[in-house]
Amino acid sequence: MNFASQDKNLARAQPLRDAGASGGPPRDEDPAGQDPGSDPGAAQARQDAEMHQGAEAHHARHRRRYAWLGTLASVVLFLISLGVLGKLVSTVTWAELRTAFLAATPNQIGLAIALVVVSYLFLTCYDALALRQLKLKVPYRTTALASFTSYAVSFNLGFPLLTAGTVRYWIYSGQGLSPGRIAALTIVAGFTFWLGMGAVLGISLIREAEPLSHLTYTSALFNQGLGAAVLAAVLAYLVWVSLKRRSVKVRGWRLELPGLKLSLSQMLVGAGDVCAAAGVLYVLLPAGHGLSFETFVAIYVLAAMLGIASHAPGGLGVFEATVLLALSGLPRESVLGALLLFRVCYYLIPFVVALAALGAYEIAKRARLTPREAPDDDAAESDPTP
Repeated sequence: MNFASQDKNLARAQPLRDAGASGGPPRDEDPAGQDPGSDPGAAQARQDAEMHQGAEAHHARHRRRYAWLGTLASVVLFLISLGVLGKLVSTVTWAELRTAFLAATPNQIGLAIALVVVSYLFLTCYDALALRQLKLKVPYRTTALASFTSYAVSFNLGFPLLTAGTVRYWIYSGQGLSPGRIAALTIVAGFTFWLGMGAVLGISLIREAEPLSHLTYTSALFNQGLGAAVLAAVLAYLVWVSLKRRSVKVRGWRLELPGLKLSLSQMLVGAGDVCAAAGVLYVLLPAGHGLSFETFVAIYVLAAMLGIASHAPGGLGVFEATVLLALSGLPRESVLGALLLFRVCYYLIPFVVALAALGAYEIAKRARLTPREAPDDDAAESDPTP
């Protein structure tokens, strides 16, 4: 053995062993003072993660702290509207209201029902567009049933995230959609509604600024400026989603927003729904009111938005008070009668039909399942294996 050669090799290996495998300074002489088993990159990553979690917790506490302000504002708006509504109808007798309620002609009621059907058909397109955005294939008959029943139920019971979400889950879960997908569908459908509302409101405020100024006691310049601002917000959103793919985070999960083409489709569908719904009340107003439909649409949209802000089912009370204030130049009992008939046509009748449709859907689903289960039961009974 050549011990001299081994000694030379050991002498060369000693500095490497002391410096570590990376050839850096010896661990004892490491100026950072790191623990021999620690990784500086991993420690920094853990520190960053802890800081991120701390910031998220702080933001969550901040949101919870001020969440009650929105609820309080909704309650205050609702109570003020009830007070205004009570004062407005205090001079109307039951006999006058009954006469006004029954004054609608068969032609008015027939046209109103037809417009209700058109509006709810547009509502089914909300879900259809959302499913297209999420790249989910569901038969239109299922989409129409889920959309119609969820909106008809939530319009009457309120709490749309709970009531409409429950109905949608009941129907869409049978098509294999997960709760997350159904929640995403609901959010995309909401974008359809607000895009349509914004487009209709902005155009109406600009085009009918002068007539609206006499009804709302505001200046025509103010109405035009508000309409321009609303349209600018809608156009800014369309430009924003057209530049590149956009997404939002909702409670930790990411939702990709529709692009320009689909957003334009959403806006048209939402505008069609709003105009059809406004048309229901418009045709029920007393004859000779002298309002153009475009002027009335702006009033309807403002009343509907205030009703949504109040979180009352169907904007009950808030919607009526706003319309009565804007149409104060018309006979009060006639407008109130039209509003009550509008509630019956647009809310009550679809609600009854939706409940019947849900009942029929459940019966049909059970009837389809029964034949499949029967052979299995028979086979189990005839199987001699213990």
